[in-house]
Amino acid sequence: MSNQSPSAAIGGGKRAVVLAVCCSALFMVGLDNTIVNVGLPAIGRTLHTTVAGLQWTVAGYTIVLASLLMFSGAAADRIGRRTIFQVGLSLFTMGSWLCSLAPSLAWLIGFRVLQGVGGSMLNPAALGIITNTFTTPSERAKAIGVWDGVFGLSMALGPVAGGILINVGGWRSIFWANIPVGLAAIALTALFVPESRAERGRRADPVGQVLVIVMLAALAYAIIQGPGYGWFSPQITGFFVLSLTALGLLLRYEPRRREPLVDFRLFRSVPFSAANMTAVCAIAATAGFLFLTTLYLQDVRDFSAARAGLTILPMPVTMALCAPLSGRILARRGPRIPLVVAGTALTLSSAALSRLSFTSGPLFLIATYGLFGIGVGMVSSAITNGVMSGVPKSQAGVASGMNSASRQLGTSLGVAIVGSVLAASLRGSLHAGFLGAAHASWWVMAGCGYAVLLLGIISTTAWAKATVARAAPESLPAPSRADNSKRRGG
Repeated sequence: MSNQSPSAAIGGGKRAVVLAVCCSALFMVGLDNTIVNVGLPAIGRTLHTTVAGLQWTVAGYTIVLASLLMFSGAAADRIGRRTIFQVGLSLFTMGSWLCSLAPSLAWLIGFRVLQGVGGSMLNPAALGIITNTFTTPSERAKAIGVWDGVFGLSMALGPVAGGILINVGGWRSIFWANIPVGLAAIALTALFVPESRAERGRRADPVGQVLVIVMLAALAYAIIQGPGYGWFSPQITGFFVLSLTALGLLLRYEPRRREPLVDFRLFRSVPFSAANMTAVCAIAATAGFLFLTTLYLQDVRDFSAARAGLTILPMPVTMALCAPLSGRILARRGPRIPLVVAGTALTLSSAALSRLSFTSGPLFLIATYGLFGIGVGMVSSAITNGVMSGVPKSQAGVASGMNSASRQLGTSLGVAIVGSVLAASLRGSLHAGFLGAAHASWWVMAGCGYAVLLLGIISTTAWAKATVARAAPESLPAPSRADNSKRRGG
């Protein structure tokens, strides 16, 4: 057997192709998030759906993605990263094609769920492929730097690309963009990406996985459908109770497993807990921003999809510019400054956007959208740093998976909560009633920004840093006797 590492065994040109394939998957998933938001008004008009229907178009994808990320990561380690990556590419590409053919809202949401299943397999497998292909620290750092840059690029291009595609081919064309990229990535993966798997894969946790799906799906349903059925109706109350019951069972069941799907014991570390809470709040605000801004520009101001995409552009541009700046500040001064700046920018911009009118000028939109982008750009690196430095290195893989799930949970909750607050206050058409109905939604987002600010201060104190040791493996209790007997087959 050869002792060569994958990095040594694969030539430099092939390693570049492997990185390009992995980045194309991230680009496809990142682009899909922003491009679909730009298409929501057109989807609503064509399929004659309500605000709740538009929420499900986004949430059907993000809930599944958040629920399956850690399961997919474990499956990639156990079965093979290339195999899972190819399955994810196939499902995501097929789901995109089916979304473009969807005859009704129900079919579109169902095909978005299929996209989410495929998307959940891409990022964990791709990061594993990159880690095993680029084995030296310097090579890996450069590769991950390119990886992060591609995500920023996808966010920046999404609104513009979506607007152009919708103007040319209608909302269905936003899903066509994924098909050639996905097919090319599938072929290149088969030709150039080496198979790799962990020496000892994590054990499957089907009970934990089902409980996570039930918890998130029931919560999203209750929040999205609450305005329609009534917040205290038996149906909505029942789904809230179902979500809480699933959470309670998860909290009781997972600590009894040696390799739990969700290791709640890591949350004993304040920096780790705060970083995940920050991810939920910051990404919820971002998802809410994209949802409300798209409706405002196209349904209230009657902008074309292309013009709306160009108007939103200050947000992803400042985000892309501030992300590397945040990394440099973080390396020199620690995470407090980026987190405080991010929380302040998200709070102030969201509060200012509550003053939107039918005649808000371009300078106001550029300033507020740009300020929001500063907040998003400054927070991302700080979140990753908080997660990875908030637990021992031996727990890095599990921590990374939980952080990815927290970000997707933020997307799901952001659209669900902001959209439901909007729907509950809306009187008449979106064009006539949006500005008054959205007022409370912008303040919900400002509250998310303020939470980022407070968490940034709390998580960087000496007291918080001292709690990191609580998440060390040696400080965690041993699995229960029942779990050990299961592993022995007794």
